[in-house]
Amino acid sequence: MANGSRQAAWEFFGAELKRRRENAALTQAELGARVFVSGGYIGQFEQAIRKPQLDVAQRIDEILQTDGFFDRLWKKLIKEQPYAAYFAHVVELERLATEIYEYAPTVIPGLLQTPEYARAVFLAGNPFATDEYIEDLVNVRMDRTRLLKDATRPKYWAVLHETALRIPVGGPAVMAHQLEYIASLMRERKVAMQVLPFAAGAHPRMGKMMKLMNFEDAPPTIYTEGVASGSLLDDPTLVRRTWASYDHIRAAALSPEASLALIESAAEDYRRCVSTS
Repeated sequence: MANGSRQAAWEFFGAELKRRRENAALTQAELGARVFVSGGYIGQFEQAIRKPQLDVAQRIDEILQTDGFFDRLWKKLIKEQPYAAYFAHVVELERLATEIYEYAPTVIPGLLQTPEYARAVFLAGNPFATDEYIEDLVNVRMDRTRLLKDATRPKYWAVLHETALRIPVGGPAVMAHQLEYIASLMRERKVAMQVLPFAAGAHPRMGKMMKLMNFEDAPPTIYTEGVASGSLLDDPTLVRRTWASYDHIRAAALSPEASLALIESAAEDYRRCVSTS
């Protein structure tokens, strides 16, 4: 399903939600209270600005007595979208976020990847896949990276562990281009970056990626990822704890200026490997 037709399908979801809510003589606030979200969220669902999570769609079915209609439609739309089910909602939230903060312990974050780097990552995880399948994955990831090139892009701040700079994903040429691309984004002030150097030693959440997102009209959300799984968290206590961990990591990291110098130095090291091979 193409992006345009997928958006049209979510707009149908929203229109049906509005029609059936009004038929039940419920306001957005009343329905929201019964399914444990705000009335503003219901309005955003109806306008296809925000997509509900599955449990919310299921509760809507219960309250509106729609015999599983929204549950089935949600599952069909998620099945036909290009992202894994556990990650699809994260992509939607990235588009709505006003600020995105990431910590990447071993791999360059997807929003910053070049096509060549992304291809190497996908090949490593899918060694028997066809070229066509890999290219589809790369194209989907590159669609995500456009977020940081839009005029309305969110504020983006990432901390990379030095490990992510030193693992030669795809080989020296791919890594040189990848790091030069990140450096160009930093110089153009499209992103803010820091590097957590090896010398920093142990730190909170060592080895665990995290993405923190702030929104104009919704509580902050934390995303963490495991093997073929991910968790979206908005519990205030967990959010505060994760923000504290992120602040500790930023405090231990190099300054943006020193980080840029290290990234450019690593890129040059890879370039020398290419020229001498």
